[in-house]
Amino acid sequence: MRSRTPDRLCAEAVDLARAAAEEAAFPGPVGEHVALAADGDRVVTHFFECAEPGYRGWRWAVTVARASRAKVVTLDETVLLPGPEALLAPEWVPWSERLRPGDMGPGDLLPTEADDLRLEPGFTGEDAPPPNSVLAEDGSPVRAVAEGTHGAGTEGAAGAGRRAPLSGELAQLAETEDADVTPGSPATQPVPAAGAPATAADGTELPVIGTIAGVAQELGLGRARVLSRYGLHVAADRWDEAYGAKTPMAQAAPASCMTCGFLVPLTGSLRQAFGVCANEFSPADGRVVSLSYGCGGHSEAAVMPKPPRPAPPVIDETVVDPLTLRPDRTGGSVEPDGPAEELGHS
Repeated sequence: MRSRTPDRLCAEAVDLARAAAEEAAFPGPVGEHVALAADGDRVVTHFFECAEPGYRGWRWAVTVARASRAKVVTLDETVLLPGPEALLAPEWVPWSERLRPGDMGPGDLLPTEADDLRLEPGFTGEDAPPPNSVLAEDGSPVRAVAEGTHGAGTEGAAGAGRRAPLSGELAQLAETEDADVTPGSPATQPVPAAGAPATAADGTELPVIGTIAGVAQELGLGRARVLSRYGLHVAADRWDEAYGAKTPMAQAAPASCMTCGFLVPLTGSLRQAFGVCANEFSPADGRVVSLSYGCGGHSEAAVMPKPPRPAPPVIDETVVDPLTLRPDRTGGSVEPDGPAEELGHS
């Protein structure tokens, strides 16, 4: 490997490099010569300070070269490059990464991606999903299940007991959930021995299944006092006032929470009117919201399609585009050397 020692003639061509830098920077000034670097055999780049406002730390880089056994140094190129302490713009960050919880306001719309990991296909009860839904694409597991169920119903009683084939992910989930289930009818399930009450993982004694205490605990009645109808109505009014249909956010929302995939329904009688929001970018994240509430973070308000793959760039290297280094003196309507005239309307 040859040494990158700067060529003597190219290193001494500071005046040639400065003239090229001044021509490119015209009408701006060019600063002092700060450094030089050898880019190859008989190729040297000279660096000059840039005196333009707003370009602190930038340098004019002028590359000169000479042919083998030649005594004349010629100009190669002139560019403006940032230096080690140059003032640069911050790195661009996509809006999806800049967004933070609490940034959404009334009227703002936050689209979701087609493959958002926080959402998965659901069942709407219809034979086919809406045309603008992500589930309308071919190969969707919900679409396959819906078509399989619809087809089984048309085969008569013989196909009534059949199930549509599940996708790999759904089959694995079902296998995981059924791993600890003992096959057989309820009569064959193991029961605690007589005199040996069931205990939880933390050692708490549980009521035997089938007793009145067991049924009461499963229904949520194993408490000394429960919420009265008055207390229920007061809580519902308070939640509806904070996150209901009359709020400014809900008035500007594209749809209600009833059709949003981020809604976690409640149990009991409140299920008919309220749920919990699970969208971290929504102002109601983790709050009890009315089904008539809504915000711009609705899961189906706007689905972002996958960005298309850009075509490879086409570079035409057979045509040379002339670039003017100096401004055209004859291009304007006012001559710089002409007599001064009063400006105004006659």
